Amino acid sequence: MNDPLLIACPHCHTLNRVPSARLAEAPVCGRCSQPLFAARPVALDAASFDAHATRAELPLLVDFWAPWCGPCRTMAPQFEAAAADLEPRFRLAKVDTEAVPALGARYAIRSIPTLILLRQGREIARQSGAIGRTDIVRWARAQAG
Repeated sequence: MNDPLLIACPHCHTLNRVPSARLAEAPVCGRCSQPLFAARPVALDAASFDAHATRAELPLLVDFWAPWCGPCRTMAPQFEAAAADLEPRFRLAKVDTEAVPALGARYAIRSIPTLILLRQGREIARQSGAIGRTDIVRWARAQAG
């Protein structure tokens, strides 16, 4: 399968068309020349969220968190490590619900940390509570089908 996918750049958020067979070949952004995959989550705000969540074609795994949340801080390194396992088939992102409350409201976040798996703007699955790297990877792969 070599169908091109739209991939949002984690640096400038420009959409790039990348053949699916070349995802693992370290593609770079056509606009800013930065790597499209860096094996770490991208921090999203209200301005950049839709490029990754609705227009890009990779499943987007979002960690909704807050800086004051102990379980969020505990899970953060696990989520970061999971990015190395899940890229380039997934994009991992973090949304600070304190800094961007509108996104927390949009997805009805009631507890944090909450993971939401999105595919082209549609919620596929949700998991609340802190979990480890292995469980994050297993859960994301199982939900994506």
